[in-house]
Amino acid sequence: MRSPMPAARFFLQRALGLLRRGLASLRTRGLRGTWERVRFQFRRAPEAIGAPLYLPAVAAFAPFDVPASPQPRASIVIPVYNHATHTIACLRAIAAHPPRTPFEIVVVDDGSSDETIDWLPRIGGVRYHRRAANGGFIAACNDGAALARGDLLVFLNNDTVPQPGWLDALCATFDAHPQAGLVGAQLIYPDGRLQEAGGVVFADGGAWNYGRFESPEDPRYASVRDADYCSGAALAIPRALFTAIGGFDARYAPAYYEDTDLAFAVRERGLRVLYQPAARVVHDEGTTSGTDTQSGIKAYQVRNRGIFAERWRDALRAHAPAARLPSAANQPRGRRQVLIVDASMPRPDRDSASLRLVNLMRLLIEEGLHVVFLPADLRLDAASAGPMRQLGVEVWHRPFAASLPRWFGAHGGRFDTIMMCRHYVAAEILPLARRHAPQARLVFDTIDLHYLRESRTADVAGDDLLQHAASRTRLREQGIIRACDVTLVVSTAERELLARDMPQQRVEVLSNLHDTHDGGLPFGQRRDLVFVGGFRHPPNVDAVRWFVQSVFPRIARALPGVRFHCIGAEPPAEIRALAATEDVIVHGYVADIAPYMTGCRVAVAPLRFGAGVKGKVNLSMAYGQPVVATSCAVEGMHLQHDLDVLVADAADAFADAVIALYRDEARWQRLAANGVENVRRHFSLDAAREVVRRVFVDARRQDVM
Repeated sequence: MRSPMPAARFFLQRALGLLRRGLASLRTRGLRGTWERVRFQFRRAPEAIGAPLYLPAVAAFAPFDVPASPQPRASIVIPVYNHATHTIACLRAIAAHPPRTPFEIVVVDDGSSDETIDWLPRIGGVRYHRRAANGGFIAACNDGAALARGDLLVFLNNDTVPQPGWLDALCATFDAHPQAGLVGAQLIYPDGRLQEAGGVVFADGGAWNYGRFESPEDPRYASVRDADYCSGAALAIPRALFTAIGGFDARYAPAYYEDTDLAFAVRERGLRVLYQPAARVVHDEGTTSGTDTQSGIKAYQVRNRGIFAERWRDALRAHAPAARLPSAANQPRGRRQVLIVDASMPRPDRDSASLRLVNLMRLLIEEGLHVVFLPADLRLDAASAGPMRQLGVEVWHRPFAASLPRWFGAHGGRFDTIMMCRHYVAAEILPLARRHAPQARLVFDTIDLHYLRESRTADVAGDDLLQHAASRTRLREQGIIRACDVTLVVSTAERELLARDMPQQRVEVLSNLHDTHDGGLPFGQRRDLVFVGGFRHPPNVDAVRWFVQSVFPRIARALPGVRFHCIGAEPPAEIRALAATEDVIVHGYVADIAPYMTGCRVAVAPLRFGAGVKGKVNLSMAYGQPVVATSCAVEGMHLQHDLDVLVADAADAFADAVIALYRDEARWQRLAANGVENVRRHFSLDAAREVVRRVFVDARRQDVM
């Protein structure tokens, strides 16, 4: 009998998975909690609509002021030759939405004969310089660079309308990416279509505007990425680097290919040329020089292509032939591509699994891989997608990914590795990956072993139905493990469990990933207790309820005035009801938890069941905040009682441990220091680097025997 097509199998697996998770949720969360999750899962997704373009209203000229800093970080150099109305519109856009970055504007007039000479001196805050004679774009830009005072040079055409936030985004790129040597903006046509998302250069020296006429929101063009060059219409470069290179090369005078040449010179020095989609600039292409390459100044584009191709002949050998059109499959030239699929977009400010996933993507990018993220629900969460895109992750979503089967059909062939998070996501994706990406290594990221967590939940609840459900999860999860080339777990305890049950499978430990933090208040200035954990996770609900009802009363009697801060998204009514006195504060979601990590004296992790490595414990230790935890909460974390952490399981013993630690400064200092060191040794990005290289960077696929 013929097997069903992958698309049909995908939708069948999704339906069965939703049904199973719904029944499990009914048993653990009840009808009300399950209904809230169903509403969240099937809520209508908003349309993906970008911010509308800002275009200044057409008006008669009147003098106005543009902000200017006496100590600018960025010098915006605008070369002009006639077209005064465009120059005024550009300056009005900057004045209407002034950047936060300290800046100055240097306008270099290359011998205009229109109103420019009358209007520009009447605009406050602009440094206006008029050249003695017309010398062309390159000469005007180099003159402006010589006059600039900022550490960054930002070259901007006068036929542009910079959008709010454009300059801040350009400048921030150099902070976020220390190897950046040149950063270009996203250029948009006045009608909203994409003009350029960085440039592509072919082996013969010809160039291509990547993304031309597409949507600026298309995931292929919406993340920070390396580009062959960026248009001189809007680009930034450190002034010292520009000077060391010798500025725009005069051999291309009066214009064309000088920006491409500059990008190659930057890369020759070991630095990166980056495209920044958050720096949006409307460009009325062709206003100054036209578009006809057979006549006028535009004809220099044809001549200069030959000059450029000869100068960079050796470097161009690594570039694609002109017949090979740029695509998402071939643009990360020479870089292995990794696809990561999870249930939804990660929210690292809300749960430790998301933080681990985002930090893994950071690590993969540091190791030179191109990372693509696809949420199985295809929903765009702009707050999550934005930071990932700034890392350089290509993030897909509706409407650009209409369905998972269609998306895999179009993109599956470009991936060297596909990582699927959670067994129910992997069950949906596996048939699609096998069909459309047979070349890819398949990696299953358990997040934690779900069947282990479910079994422990059933033990605490004494529920035979839950135990039966855990057994079914075990069969499904182990089936996924057998089908994949590599399985990732978060603790040595889980690896040892799988080594006993499934000794033939390749299992690697990739635990939580955290940065450590310096500072924080000293012992004497810290107050109170804190718990951090999202309440969509049933073990956290049980932990807080048990702590407040069975542990905290004893603490409150011994430490009058001490408060318990409960932080975590979506606390259910039973948790909110625990805040009956001023000693228990249920905050819900907190955007910035750093003040609680650096100001509260002791963190508690009173988990009675669960699996995996507990991010709440890592988080506190990364901040130098000592933790009192249960045995379950510190499982597989390389921690020792009274060295890195205090461990207690019974209610009275847990309370006594908190009281003792709260009063003992010497013990507090010892646990704080050892906790930070534990995170550095076992849960930092550097600690995970070797595993990441084995699993994702090694080009040899290790098939399951």
